Amino acid sequence: MRHCSVQVRGLLTRDELDRYNALMEVGSFLESQSRYDLSATVQKEVDILILPAIERLKEKGRERDRQTELYLEMKRIMAEEDEE
Repeated sequence: MRHCSVQVRGLLTRDELDRYNALMEVGSFLESQSRYDLSATVQKEVDILILPAIERLKEKGRERDRQTELYLEMKRIMAEEDEE
């Protein structure tokens, strides 16, 4: 079973995290029983479950980019005013 990143896990809701942990436990058990066919199905469910958290992570990155752009624009305006 492939775990998602710590950043993505940190953005899971409590309910999503509980489901994630349960699915990972089931998948690990299936792998220990060499039931890779079934663990692959569980992995697909995990992949679907974490999609909203991945989108939240992407949005945080976009927000950070917007804030950086705003900061740089303000800095440019202040530099122009200082030159005048």
